[in-house]
Amino acid sequence: MELVTARITNEKEKPLHRQIRRIWKYKLLYVLLVPAFLWVLIFDYLPLYGVSIAFMDYNAIQGFSGSHWAGFKYFQMLFESEMFLNAFKNTLLISLYKMISGFLCPILLALALNEVRVAWFKKSLQTAVYLPRFVSWVVYGGIITLLLSPETGVINKIIAFFGGDPAYLLVEPAYFRTILVVTDAMKEMGWAAIIYIAAIAGLNPEVYEAAIMDGATRFQRIVHVTLPGITGTIIVIFILRTGYIMSAGLDQVINLYNPMVFEVGDILDTYIYRVGIEQFNLSLAAAADVIKGVIGLVLMVAANQMAKQFNDSGIF
Repeated sequence: MELVTARITNEKEKPLHRQIRRIWKYKLLYVLLVPAFLWVLIFDYLPLYGVSIAFMDYNAIQGFSGSHWAGFKYFQMLFESEMFLNAFKNTLLISLYKMISGFLCPILLALALNEVRVAWFKKSLQTAVYLPRFVSWVVYGGIITLLLSPETGVINKIIAFFGGDPAYLLVEPAYFRTILVVTDAMKEMGWAAIIYIAAIAGLNPEVYEAAIMDGATRFQRIVHVTLPGITGTIIVIFILRTGYIMSAGLDQVINLYNPMVFEVGDILDTYIYRVGIEQFNLSLAAAADVIKGVIGLVLMVAANQMAKQFNDSGIF
C-alpha cells in the first residue's frame, strides 16, 4: 500500500518537475519577457483603477479617497447629451467605413504584391507603400491639407482641368468622412499588408505547382489557393480590428477637422479629449471612455464566437 501511495505521489509530482525543468532550460527567454510584462502591467493594468473615476464626483485635489461616489450619474448625463450621441454616431459610421477599407485594402495589396515577379520593382513598391506609416499625422495631415487646398492643391488643379470648380474639400461635411477613410487607408494599408504577405510566403509552393499543372489561371490560383491559405490570418486580424471599432482615430481627426465639419467629424476620442482635457471634467470623460471600452470588448468577444462557428479559428 505504501508503494502504491508513493508511486501516485511521484506521478503527481512529475508534471510539476517537468515544468520547472523546462522553465529553467529556457530561463533566458523568460528573462526577456520581463520588460514586456512590466510594460503591460504598469501601463495597461495598473491604470485600470482609474476607471472608478467614472463612478464618482472626482476632485483632483481630494484624490480618489476624498471624492464622493456618484453611481451612474455621469453615464446618465452622457446619454442625455446630444453632443455625446452625435459623437457616438460619427464614431460608429467612421469606424465601420475604416474597418471595411482598412480590412480589404491590405489584403488586396498583399495579393497584388505577391503577383509581382520583377524583384526590384516589388521591393520599391513595398517601400513606397510602407513609408506613410512612419509619418506622424501632424505631418501627414499638413500634406493632405496642401493637396486639398482650393488654390494650390493638386486635387483641385485636376478638378479645374476637367472643367470643375475648385472647392475646399476639408470644410465640406459631405466629403469629410470620405477623406478620413481614404487617407487612413492610404497611410496604413502598406503596413497592415505585411502580415498577409508573411502569411502568403508561408504557403506550400507545391500547392501552386499542382494548380498550375491543372491549368489554373493566375486569378484562379489567388481565389482557390492563396485566399483559402490565409483565411485563418484574415479572421484573426478581423477579430482584433473589431475590438478597436469605437476608436475612429484621434490623431487623424484632430489634425483634419474644423468647426465647419464638426457635426460629421466629432468622434468619441475628440469628445473625451475636449471634455476631459479642455473642460477638465474627468468623471464625464472617464464615463465616456468606459462606454467605449465595454462596447469594444463586447464586439470583439462576439466576433471571436462568430469566427469559431465559421472556421473554428478564434483567438481565445
